[in-house]
Amino acid sequence: MHIGVQSVIAAFTLGMVGANAWMSSRKTPHILMILADDYGWGNLGVHRRKPKDALESQGALEVHTPNLDSLVDEGILLDRHYTYKICSPSRSSLQSGRLAVHVNTANTGPLAVNSKDPVSGYAGIPRNMTGIAQKMRSAGYRTHMVGKWDAGMATPEQTPYGKGYETWTGYYQHANDYWRKDEQFMATGEVDQCFNRMLDFATLNATYRGGVRDAMSLTDACKKDHEMDPACYEEHIFKMRILDIINSHDTSDTDSPLFLFYAPHLVHAPLEVPEAYKQRIQQLVMNRGGKKIDTANRLTYAAMVMYMDDAIGEVVQALKAKQMWEDTLVVLTSDNGGPIYEPGGANNYPLKGGKFNDWEGGVRVNAFVAGGVIPKEKRGTTFSGVISIADWYGTFCEIAGVAFEDTAAEAANVWLKEQKLPTLAPVDSVPQWGFIMNGTNGRQQPLHLSELAVLHWPYKLVVGKQEYSAWTGPLYPNCSTVDSITHESGPVYDEMKFFNKKLLPRTNQNETEFLTWTQDCQSGCLINVEEDPTEHHDLSKDPTHAHLLRELQMTLQELNKDLFQPDRGSSSSEGCKIAMRMGGYLGPFVNATEFYRPLPELSTKEHVKNLGMGLLYDFVNVPGIKSSLQDRAVRGWPYVGKHVEKMLDKCLVNTTNSDRFEILNFVI
Repeated sequence: MHIGVQSVIAAFTLGMVGANAWMSSRKTPHILMILADDYGWGNLGVHRRKPKDALESQGALEVHTPNLDSLVDEGILLDRHYTYKICSPSRSSLQSGRLAVHVNTANTGPLAVNSKDPVSGYAGIPRNMTGIAQKMRSAGYRTHMVGKWDAGMATPEQTPYGKGYETWTGYYQHANDYWRKDEQFMATGEVDQCFNRMLDFATLNATYRGGVRDAMSLTDACKKDHEMDPACYEEHIFKMRILDIINSHDTSDTDSPLFLFYAPHLVHAPLEVPEAYKQRIQQLVMNRGGKKIDTANRLTYAAMVMYMDDAIGEVVQALKAKQMWEDTLVVLTSDNGGPIYEPGGANNYPLKGGKFNDWEGGVRVNAFVAGGVIPKEKRGTTFSGVISIADWYGTFCEIAGVAFEDTAAEAANVWLKEQKLPTLAPVDSVPQWGFIMNGTNGRQQPLHLSELAVLHWPYKLVVGKQEYSAWTGPLYPNCSTVDSITHESGPVYDEMKFFNKKLLPRTNQNETEFLTWTQDCQSGCLINVEEDPTEHHDLSKDPTHAHLLRELQMTLQELNKDLFQPDRGSSSSEGCKIAMRMGGYLGPFVNATEFYRPLPELSTKEHVKNLGMGLLYDFVNVPGIKSSLQDRAVRGWPYVGKHVEKMLDKCLVNTTNSDRFEILNFVI
């Protein structure tokens, strides 16, 4: 179990040799980093290529990702790529180079503030951590981002612009509506301090920092259009911005390569896609001899995956047309496993679990590298070494030729120690390029997946209660899932919030655990994920593994001493008032006076309306009023939620119970 220091040094040296040899033979590459959202393991075509029976064959027909599959075939599949189990921590990890446990472990609402900690007292990445784009800019890269941020926004320093991206178009929150770009409840899963009245769609650059204001970007008028790619769909806007960045890049300036971060909303909820894509995927399945997709959410999710695949295909073609492809490195990963609760729509078959848990389906994600820079002898291969999402920080720094140490964080720690506030962890990132080239495992030491899990290859320890502990079938969700939800047997989403306070689906804890398919590993479930990748065999009761179990328990206990858990405060009304002043758009609200440009001109009527709403927001932010509203929401949601749950999915075909595809082996 113990890895000697000499072995670690030897592995690191081998990785460095491979990386240096590759980098010295090429000019600095363009980098396209794609971060898919909530992308299920079983929703990528390469994971569906060897169906064993009729159900698996039907499942393969429903996954249409020819562009992604082609990139894998021409690149390197990263078979053991690990993330955190939910969105914001993984995104914070990627941008900061820290494991999620050392930067952010919660989907805290963006309006949270703790004024006693001006460094870490907000959602997302602390102000004084250096972002990967800042590192790349220091190396001469042109840095641009499009899409979901979800790594903090309370202060200007926490925005994409503040973290080093020259331009950004996207949204700050966990999600927004794909059509109207607002914060509807079914998008974010919460009622925020602004009562979800604000828009979340912004553009940041040197001359303009504020909301995206063109009418086409803020309407759902094209929602029912039959055209394939309606202009008001959020992903269309993202795609067009990505294409514009590529086409505008000055390739003659070889000292300024492109670092382009593409973070599509797809395939995160709310499940929304142009109608033509739903029709197209159904027709494709049937034309290839399959049956119609039988539930609304599985159909929409499949259509969303297909849209994402098409969009990425267009981006690749743009790079080729610009003659940038041969000098480009493409990295694609998901931020976590697919959500198997309703209305998540994903399927991680054959892996166990999904988003919100530490099983392989929740933290082992779709990932690959591609592009013209991949050596020909490596194309079409699979890399099985362990990679963390945090490792891309160090890998990109290594490729760019800059140190990945964070001197800004080190400087902040001097003041933080004086104030007795939580200090900032150093960068955890392991540069992976040399290991990928050499086919060696660069993470031989324990990987701290979460406060409830540690991976010390090939063994993983999972402790405590794990939601959505299920093995889904090849076709999921299905009509049996709809029946299960209708008859209050789950799986339901249990991260609903009101003013950042969690709303449980039921008042009784046992009922909640039943509805969320919770398995209690107590002091530990032990899995050999190399021999048992679907995690069917818990070794914790095997006497021959008793010593290993205890060793990993002690390792996790020791690692958890360094959890980064600052007091991020509570939701504030100040963010709502600043948003109103900015025309109704969310954005930074702490020390943000000089951030926005230009300030929007508001009419007298708008000023009066904002004054009245500001008084309301301040009133509900009074501690006694706020806690009273939160308590009422906590008590009322279980009753409201029962009715909402029954509307989360729909069976699209008339079937008998014997015809329906059953949910397999879920644990309750």
